[in-house]
Amino acid sequence: MGSIWEIDFYSRPIVDENNKKLWEVLVCESPLSINTDVSSLFRYARYCSSSEVNSGWLRTALSEAITQAGVAPVKFRFFRRQMNNMIVKACEDLGIPAQPSRRTLALHQWLQQRLQDVYPHEPGYQPIANSSVRLESPNPQRLPDALVGQKWTVVSLDAASLADMPEWDISFGEAFPWQIAGITLETKIPGIAIFSPRALPLAGWMSSLEIAFLQLDNTPPGRLLLATGASDSWIVANLTKPETLKEVQEFEEAKQKANGVHFLAVQSDPNSQSFAGFWLLQEIALP
Repeated sequence: MGSIWEIDFYSRPIVDENNKKLWEVLVCESPLSINTDVSSLFRYARYCSSSEVNSGWLRTALSEAITQAGVAPVKFRFFRRQMNNMIVKACEDLGIPAQPSRRTLALHQWLQQRLQDVYPHEPGYQPIANSSVRLESPNPQRLPDALVGQKWTVVSLDAASLADMPEWDISFGEAFPWQIAGITLETKIPGIAIFSPRALPLAGWMSSLEIAFLQLDNTPPGRLLLATGASDSWIVANLTKPETLKEVQEFEEAKQKANGVHFLAVQSDPNSQSFAGFWLLQEIALP
């Protein structure tokens, strides 16, 4: 599998000499493995005046990034839905697909670092909120009937045990180095394990969704949701029994203690030594 890049193209808390908002494109490589060397991940940043903001300028910047990297990614991920048309157009003009995704962990960390350490030192910096417009998310969808798991359970692992993940038998999945999430090797990582006789088709279908995180929806009677893409979500389980609701509430509490880090595992049965799917996830608050 080739590299995946994360991209953000948006205005920053900086104005130029004409008192117009300065824009910036940030591009960074997604960490795809637990053992990824974070310092080796490719990064590219370039400012853009508000008068030049269009898909053509963005395409040129991305082409420059590819030249610097010496290799093109197999796809781009981006989280700002309101920039969908411009980003998709620029990437398609380069012959590379772009997908809305909340799995932009490296980009989120880099953006937070720049908000704290870079932008305040730029001429024209304005310390004001610069969040994108939050858009309404569609209602959660039901999983396709043929892919519903027969059983699920809450489980947990030590972060240290994830170091062996590259050696596990996993058909579909993705991870990231624990350092990027600000946790220690002693951190308890909660997870949800789904068991299904159709584990491989279920994991294969999930792998196409840009899996972001699992979360508890407290809307009575309660639901376990799988967040995907930039705003979609799927109902993994309806929590109609008090004991199952309590179990997922405890999962949610453990997830918060682990700085949002958790995992999703898909197996044929609880005794299986292989994973049809295994995703290390983190719920983050994107701007």
